[in-house]
Amino acid sequence: MAKARNAFVCTECGAEYRKWQGQCTSCQEWNTLSEVRLSGASHGTATAAARGGYSGSLSREVIDLASVDLAEVPRLSSTFAEFDRVLGGGLVPGSAVLLGGNPGAGKSTLLLQTACKLAQQRRVLYVTGEESLSQVAMRAHRLQLPTQGLKMLAETSVETILAIAERERPEILVIDSIQTMHLEDISSAPGGVAQVRESAAALTRFAKQSNTVLLLVGHVTKDGSLAGPKVLEHMIDASLLLEGGADSRFRTLRGQKNRFGAVNELGVFAMLEHGMKEVKNPSAIFLSRQQEQAPGSLVMVVWEGTRPILVEVQALLDESALGNPRRVAVGLDANRLSMLLAVLHRHGGLFTGDQDVFLNVVGGVKVLETSADLAVLLAVVSSLQSRPLARELVVFGEVGLSGEIRPVPSGQERIIEAAKHGFTRAIVPRGNVPRNTPDGMEVVPVDKLADALEVL
Repeated sequence: MAKARNAFVCTECGAEYRKWQGQCTSCQEWNTLSEVRLSGASHGTATAAARGGYSGSLSREVIDLASVDLAEVPRLSSTFAEFDRVLGGGLVPGSAVLLGGNPGAGKSTLLLQTACKLAQQRRVLYVTGEESLSQVAMRAHRLQLPTQGLKMLAETSVETILAIAERERPEILVIDSIQTMHLEDISSAPGGVAQVRESAAALTRFAKQSNTVLLLVGHVTKDGSLAGPKVLEHMIDASLLLEGGADSRFRTLRGQKNRFGAVNELGVFAMLEHGMKEVKNPSAIFLSRQQEQAPGSLVMVVWEGTRPILVEVQALLDESALGNPRRVAVGLDANRLSMLLAVLHRHGGLFTGDQDVFLNVVGGVKVLETSADLAVLLAVVSSLQSRPLARELVVFGEVGLSGEIRPVPSGQERIIEAAKHGFTRAIVPRGNVPRNTPDGMEVVPVDKLADALEVL
């Protein structure tokens, strides 16, 4: 029997070290090394499986890529159109999907609803490690879900779960949550780096060998990132993050990694009395605007995954009493806001160095693309000059450091989406002017930031 040894693993990137050190030389993060105990070779089957890769086996034959079977694997619908959209069209047999989110976001609720509905037609095994079976049954009864056909198991031992799954042969296997699972031959506590990594690897190997859909629930840290080793995100096929605060009933499901679909796809749900309900027209909920238009409010069109979404951005400028004025951005990158304010001063002639600047994207949406640049600056100008903008105006475009307005992808689709919601005027980059303008829509092309300020 080989002697067990200890190692230090970085929780951010998964790099291993023989001894502890303050900084990970691989990802340059500080105080991220955790000690783990690596099991010996006393269990031959476990060691062989651990060396088999996350896919379950390693091919020892070299084959030509053209000879690989390209037969398309049929996807399984999750019964939620928004969930299927984020997944890229549905659940892929043999795939491992990780669903993360803050406590109370609705991870278990969403998966329980999905499991109960799928169990009416397919074999589903729901494994709970955090709740008792009676607690899960009470929640299903409160949500008025069909409970017939759903197989339940309260267990945290991965070996026991795999043995039962071999006997039951489910098409969908739900693990809630991966932080509670443990392997017997690893002495560290559940939730540790070694336990999370090896438990997920064992479950992923089973899913790929048996062509089972594996749905894992994962916790997040206080900064919103997925708890556990970074290697956990590398071994799975899709990583989804369910976001939403306690002060809002709306939840957003965003794809952070997806081997079978688009990344950064967005699905919107509403948390109601009977569970999660999908929102098929997200622009409608993000445009619940007040009757009287206020300065600093403007609608922009952002592209989320494969569709355009209209959201409202609000800016508030107030004279600062501090030597270093504040720059606060909610839903946008604060560093990019500072850069845009510098461009506004240099190429627009408007000074904001003595103003506190507050920016907010209504509805809790996080805007990750640069098409919001022009709308942000025009909202800032509107608040600075205390001049309301027209309610029927919509804006998008990227702003460069030299003051030029750059075109963004899918410009025509954005304009069409704005026209569907009753907007009649759009300020867009000249490169995004459509060949066929929608009826009733006036498109104003701009090349420079100064031109956009003159249009206002």
